[in-house]
Amino acid sequence: MAYITTPDGVDIYYTEQGEGQPIVFSHGWPLSSDAWQPELKFFSDHGYRTIAHDRRGHGRSSKTAEGHTIDQYAQDLALLVDTLELHDAIVVGHSTGGGEVVRYASRYANGRVAKVVTAGAIPPIMVLNENNPGGTPIDVFDGIRAGVLSDASQFWLDLAESFFGANHGRDVSYGAKLDFWRQGQLVNLSAAYDCVKAFSETDQTDDLKSLTVPILIAHGEDDQIVPIEAAARRAIDLVQNGTLKTYPGAPHGIHGDFRAQLDQDILDWIRL
Repeated sequence: MAYITTPDGVDIYYTEQGEGQPIVFSHGWPLSSDAWQPELKFFSDHGYRTIAHDRRGHGRSSKTAEGHTIDQYAQDLALLVDTLELHDAIVVGHSTGGGEVVRYASRYANGRVAKVVTAGAIPPIMVLNENNPGGTPIDVFDGIRAGVLSDASQFWLDLAESFFGANHGRDVSYGAKLDFWRQGQLVNLSAAYDCVKAFSETDQTDDLKSLTVPILIAHGEDDQIVPIEAAARRAIDLVQNGTLKTYPGAPHGIHGDFRAQLDQDILDWIRL
């Protein structure tokens, strides 16, 4: 297994395959690089070098309770890209990973990024406040934290229903739900808890405004985790060179027919 080590001593796991222009994938909460396995194969089969890492505290990376902020996640991503000496990279982020790649591309990329792709991403900001009247009330995030603390194993099983839209009638296999549970079980409890604040309360308005490279903003219209109105529909108005692609009936989780269409749309867009 391949790792890099951060200046504060955290081992970050990553996996890669293929050759060509690099595409780096950042996963959502509380998952790992395993969430991107279909994309690692799909895009490497189409001539790209595909790379995905486990965020600190998640998956096979160090189970650290330190550094769970969007900014630190972006700095860890920068270290990975620099260590692998990647150039002309495409960075792709889902959910919290979307916040990570936007922060990275806007502040730490140093010319290494060619394009950005987000899917169901958290920017500009999730929580309801006076500047974000369409946001999600803080009580919802308090409930997530309570669920993680009280019975994380059951919480991941319950969350999988809305994550994949199964509670809205989408055809989601038991195996997909179990895989979400499996990945959730790998996250450090403190990391899972602290990441809630990071993904819900980090204001990335300025990150979006300062992006100078093209960005594809993809979002399911039936996303129950990161509602589209306060996320993608606001983000597209903040970026300089953005393309918005929405998916009727699609959930937050990348799965099934939504995955197939999204992957093809990303491939078509990065080839432009």
